[in-house]
Amino acid sequence: MSQPLETTRPYAEVIGDPISHSKSPTIHGFWLARLGIDADYRACQVLPGELDDYFARRRADPAWRGCNVTIPHKEKVQPYLDQLDEKARAIGAVNTVFKDGNGLLVGTNTDVDGVDEALDGLELQGQEVCVIGAGGAARAAFAALARRRCASVFVLARNPQKAVKVAESCGVFAVGVAFESGSPAFCEAMLLVNATQLGMVGQERMPAFVLSQISELAQGALVFDMVYAPLETDLLAAARRKGFATADGLVMLIGQAASAFSCFFGRSPPRECDAELRGLLTE
Repeated sequence: MSQPLETTRPYAEVIGDPISHSKSPTIHGFWLARLGIDADYRACQVLPGELDDYFARRRADPAWRGCNVTIPHKEKVQPYLDQLDEKARAIGAVNTVFKDGNGLLVGTNTDVDGVDEALDGLELQGQEVCVIGAGGAARAAFAALARRRCASVFVLARNPQKAVKVAESCGVFAVGVAFESGSPAFCEAMLLVNATQLGMVGQERMPAFVLSQISELAQGALVFDMVYAPLETDLLAAARRKGFATADGLVMLIGQAASAFSCFFGRSPPRECDAELRGLLTE
């Protein structure tokens, strides 16, 4: 496990394994500089067997303000925390840990805030929605959709029965659908969410049947792809060609980071600089 240099300067970090690819230090470092906050944000590789030692050291470090949590620790960190907030309990995973005013370690999940930003302005109450995937990222989508009181969520997954259990544990009424051509899940849906790694650099491409069947979405529908590398995925490109509104993965990435930043440093990040930040992240 990598350790921070001895310092009294406040800091937060992101932990995971691997971690070198994370964009979180760029995002938080940008906001800290813009606000003139004398603090730091860094990446720290923590192996699965090192969580106990990691949290013991950080609890005792007065300069540590908290951490973002990424793969493979989002569920495994929970036993090391003092409490979980409502969002973490609803999603069943933690992506942010911070110290409260009493020094207790609180686990939350700001991914749902990132999803909310991507869906901003979209009226979903009583509407049908389609989500591809049922993993950790999908849980954040399900939790956000539960709050928006959509009628039902069609979940495209390789194991539809398991997908329904995951979605319903997050508070939505779900219908599991096999991930194959001819699926009825797209028909008149007001929202399509890709919550998988399909289309990401180095991963499988989004299947052709998905790119074709998005034409079945409802008029005025939104297509939201959580993938941000590449930023212009095949799914988003196909959606734009068909005239649908789109939201890319950076919207969610920056949105979830903004909530975490407030937990760590007690101030809201300068969101008026989002365009500049997006440019920095896509260089």
